[in-house]
Amino acid sequence: MPKGDVLESPSPNTVATTHHRVVERHFVRFTRLQRILHICMIVSFLSLALTGLTLKFSYTKWAAVLSHLLGGFESAGYIHRSAALVMFSIFATHLVDLYRLKRKEYGTWRALIFGPGSMLPNRRDWTEFVATVKWFIGMGPRPAYGRWTYWEKFDYFAVFWGIAIIGSTGLTLWFPLFFTRFLPGSFLNVATIVHSDEALLATGFIFTVHFFNTHLRPEKFPMDITVFTGRMPLEELKRDKPREYEALLASGELDDHMEEAYPPIVTRAIRAFGWAALAVGFSIVVWIIYAMLFAYR
Repeated sequence: MPKGDVLESPSPNTVATTHHRVVERHFVRFTRLQRILHICMIVSFLSLALTGLTLKFSYTKWAAVLSHLLGGFESAGYIHRSAALVMFSIFATHLVDLYRLKRKEYGTWRALIFGPGSMLPNRRDWTEFVATVKWFIGMGPRPAYGRWTYWEKFDYFAVFWGIAIIGSTGLTLWFPLFFTRFLPGSFLNVATIVHSDEALLATGFIFTVHFFNTHLRPEKFPMDITVFTGRMPLEELKRDKPREYEALLASGELDDHMEEAYPPIVTRAIRAFGWAALAVGFSIVVWIIYAMLFAYR
């Protein structure tokens, strides 16, 4: 056998070589494009949150210091609008990717939207939500989740809501002369309130509920890097997504979704980025709480 050829695999998630080196294999959960879009979304959302909050709470000391670090309130506004363009681009790219996915794997929009791998909430999500609450209080077993849990679907559609509400009102405030050609001028006041408060709500949700669901759950603590690597250990798939694991195993497609795990240096770099994002997010939560309790106007 040629040097370096693969021998019989000792287990589904490992591969042994002639050098007796065991290569760990992980389940591929996200595509490269999905991972890139999520990273870009993190950077753009953090930029939007930081710059937007310095403007909303400009009368606080921390906002003045932060805006100074960003080059002043005017520069913060430029950064804010640039980050908004990035967010719109991410959303548009995702829609194009959905269209490509529909043509390549599903064939019809109905199969994509209502099929077994759909992100659309359904009756089973409600059943799993009730079962999860019972599990929390010790009145039942842990639900056997599938590919997407109800909280993942909620987080997914929160982006659509944010783009629709926060994005549209932001554009109105960005181009007031254009929009007041067919909207009453008083709508700008409404847009200011909606944009500001909805953005504050979204920021608070992302840096508390989303952070908890993703990183601070006991089985994920202190950080889940799956969305960055796109891969997860097979044992983790069995525990977190048992219905998906069983379906892939029964269809014989599980091995098609397995690839070699990233080397430690890559995961360390990813964790460094993740910790930086978490630190910024939690800092923003503290600043919001301080502003709301002690300095709100």
